[in-house]
Amino acid sequence: MSDRFDECHPITAGHEGGWSDHKDDPGGKTMYGVTETRWHEYQDKMKMKRTPVRNITKAQALKFYRSEFWEACGASNLFAGVDLAVYDASVNSGVSRGRKWLLASVGSNDHSETVKRICRARLSFMQSLTIWKTFGKGWGRRVADIEVKGVAMALAAMGATESRIKAEAAKEAHAAKQSAAAASSKAKTAAGGAAASSGAPLVAPAAADTTALLLFGALFLFLAIGAVVMITRKRAADARAEAYGKAAA
Repeated sequence: MSDRFDECHPITAGHEGGWSDHKDDPGGKTMYGVTETRWHEYQDKMKMKRTPVRNITKAQALKFYRSEFWEACGASNLFAGVDLAVYDASVNSGVSRGRKWLLASVGSNDHSETVKRICRARLSFMQSLTIWKTFGKGWGRRVADIEVKGVAMALAAMGATESRIKAEAAKEAHAAKQSAAAASSKAKTAAGGAAASSGAPLVAPAAADTTALLLFGALFLFLAIGAVVMITRKRAADARAEAYGKAAA
């Protein structure tokens, strides 16, 4: 099995960007996607003098990514497409999680399905994080892009023609649009229910039963959370529909 780092890394690098020091990013100071903490750990391991991560060169970053992520997650031993999915997940969320999602997703002879499973597990984890509200839109697009490109790579490696790959992309785009529409409908229903439950009680508060008021509050919270979940699912489905749509074009 050939090493495909040169094919996969540029895709991941395209999502990492250059310098960043976002106040809400737990990674802190980051250059080319390499955090300063990880960079200093790597320099210590390699017996290098510590330098600010902002001074890292692209050549140094490339060497770092190959050693600390590509080789660490075992991507060179994975099927085409699956290697991209595991590698990008490892870079974004840690090698241990990338490997965990791989192990939970294997079992199908259709490697494109393995890619989809990895991306679903990864997205579910990201959506559970409190910083999803800040970075979720970009993360959703990133995972969708990796899924689409990984699926195309896997299908091509399994012998699929370009026309079949585009047909599969069109089918996934259609399914994603349907999922987005369903999530949107459920979000509106939940939001409407939450609004109704938050209205004035039918009896004066002093006369209302405390248990009933608590139940109204719980119902409102339940419906509000449901609306947020559905909106999150809609946005993820929209990202997949867009990415697959481009691949099918």
